[in-house]
Amino acid sequence: MATKRDYPLEKVRNFGIIAHIDAGKTTVSERILFYTGAQHKIGEVHEGATTTDWMEQERERGITITSAAITCFWNPSYMPKEDLSKKVRFNIIDTPGHIDFTAEVKRSLRVLDGAVVVFDGVAGVEPQSETNWRYADEGKVPRICFINKLDRTGGSFERSYQSILERLTKNAVRMQLPIGAESDFKGVVDLMTMKAFYFEGDMGDKIRTDEIPNDLLDEARKYRTELVEKIAGEDEKLMNDYLEGKEISIDDLKKTLRKATIANTIVPVLTGSALKNKGTQLMLDAVVDYLPSPLDIPAVKGVDPNTGDEILRHASDDEPFCALAFKLQTDPFVGQLTYFRVYSGSISAGTYIYNSTTGERERLGRVVRMHANDREDVETVYAGEIAAAVGLKGAKTSHTFCDESKPIILDQIVFPEPVINLRIEPKTKADQEKMGFALKKLSDEDPTFKIKTDQETGETIMAGMGELHLEILVDRMKREFHVEANVGKPQVAYKETITGEAEKEEKYIKQTGGKGQYGHVLIKIKPMEKIEEGEKIPKNVKRYEDFEFIDSIKGGVIPQEFIPAVEKGVKEAMERGILAGYRVVNVSCELTFGSYHDVDSSEIAYKIAASQAFQDAAKRAKPVILEPIMKVEVVTPEKFMGDVSGSINSRRGQITEMFDRGMNKVIRANVPLAEMFGYVTTLRSISEGRASSTMEFGQYEVVPPNVAKTIIETRGTATQRA
Repeated sequence: MATKRDYPLEKVRNFGIIAHIDAGKTTVSERILFYTGAQHKIGEVHEGATTTDWMEQERERGITITSAAITCFWNPSYMPKEDLSKKVRFNIIDTPGHIDFTAEVKRSLRVLDGAVVVFDGVAGVEPQSETNWRYADEGKVPRICFINKLDRTGGSFERSYQSILERLTKNAVRMQLPIGAESDFKGVVDLMTMKAFYFEGDMGDKIRTDEIPNDLLDEARKYRTELVEKIAGEDEKLMNDYLEGKEISIDDLKKTLRKATIANTIVPVLTGSALKNKGTQLMLDAVVDYLPSPLDIPAVKGVDPNTGDEILRHASDDEPFCALAFKLQTDPFVGQLTYFRVYSGSISAGTYIYNSTTGERERLGRVVRMHANDREDVETVYAGEIAAAVGLKGAKTSHTFCDESKPIILDQIVFPEPVINLRIEPKTKADQEKMGFALKKLSDEDPTFKIKTDQETGETIMAGMGELHLEILVDRMKREFHVEANVGKPQVAYKETITGEAEKEEKYIKQTGGKGQYGHVLIKIKPMEKIEEGEKIPKNVKRYEDFEFIDSIKGGVIPQEFIPAVEKGVKEAMERGILAGYRVVNVSCELTFGSYHDVDSSEIAYKIAASQAFQDAAKRAKPVILEPIMKVEVVTPEKFMGDVSGSINSRRGQITEMFDRGMNKVIRANVPLAEMFGYVTTLRSISEGRASSTMEFGQYEVVPPNVAKTIIETRGTATQRA
């Protein structure tokens, strides 16, 4: 039974701060903490003193590596300060902007109700802005935009706003205009109220309201009309009033804009400079006014593990308990923390929690509310809240917690595959055991970090999203787990696949004098086809992310208990590869025929037969090697355009677009990851240190024949040496 919560659900906002690296997310988060009274001193990124960037590696590098959860309370700036009944609870997650840590953004957006997307006022939309926007689109997360850093040289609200319209969404609409630009940036014009706002005092905490400056009045009227038209278009009554020339009240405009924002048909765009303490408070007001409370979002969908039927859970304390674990973190003081979002019902410390993904029960000893790396013990967590459980042993990312009598399994979070490998070995015998423990803990925390053993050499291989990702993990092993290790050079995580069809019949028969071995299978393999959203998968088909197994056995020619062994044999063969020992992906395998022996048939025999059949069939199914292609963006002064373009072309790159960004030129290209090692050094050299680049994973593509030949020869030589 639900007990009484201390805060009404309609006054809760769960939102994230997302952006490209260096757009100012953490600076925005620090201002939020200061203006909401959660802390009394503003921490700066450049001083290594921020609250949300609490890891040593974050403070040393000045970047966000892991998402941090914080809770604070905001009294909207247009409300009387003494009216505490209007205060809204913010549960905020500050996310990383670097592509190597994109998993943190993806899992945070999965459990948040809204997002504030921060943009650099000089650069506008950048590559990771687009990736994060795509993640938000996938989760249908309502968002507002905040164009930051307008105090910087080259800062332009209009150019950044146009980049949002062109690259992200046509639904964006101006809510504000800047007063002044660059070093003369003074405040903002609010188009809803048609007032000018100035942020005064040492910390910008004194908000002064004034009339709009005369030189901005015509522009403000023009864009106010545009704003009202856009909002009125979302409501038939408002549109009729507008067409009849009636004045629409600000309350009606706000209510309609709120509905449209939650429905993702309008995206409000605000502006300011977090570093110069201008505009943050109005952005927080917009969070209250336009982003959803847990009551405003659709009921979460799940599946009954017993029947397979779809179930809905609404944001209510009276519904059965249901929560999703979205993040694990190893805390040096309390052990493993499991972050979870409660979608319905409530759970109290000291009770048992049922993990419907594993079917296990665990006692929930302590529940804490996180404030970055600080913990506050709480007795009960209610619907719509985010908290962390201390010491759960069986929980992993994407596991569902629920009421055991009303089980449900929520959709799992799908993470991108690693694209880069690193060989690692302990320096001493003492480090060996510690390394295994450390790698397991780190891979539990980070779903994009994979560990495997090279079958030929016996070496341990780390796989991650980029060089920085793996560098940070090795550094964490050393500092947090006291493991000294030798690491090799980064290597590309190639994959293999088939482009044709083939079938193979295989019998594995072994007589040993006593009970023998007998396994007989006929399999057909072909490239895996995409299925449309909502398309039903037949009962005889088991579909995974990059593998499909079809059981077409009729009449019991192979007993049902041996079918899983056939699937397992095929999967093991896929791990070994076809051409160069890389994992095979995107294959559909159909088991069509076979036979069995009453005495000699066994699981191991069918596994071996299936494995051999797959290897032989795959060699005849036109196998190819796949390589990760990266989306690269280079920002360079115009005088170096030719050299930069030539450098990209020489690396097998394909330039997709070129455009201006302020005084610089931007080149976007698709380049194989294998050609990008050492590129930053080359770029500095050819641009006198004035060009910069960013890179994110795009997709896997077939390697050209000449490159594939080199890869196969290199792998073959390494295998022979081993």
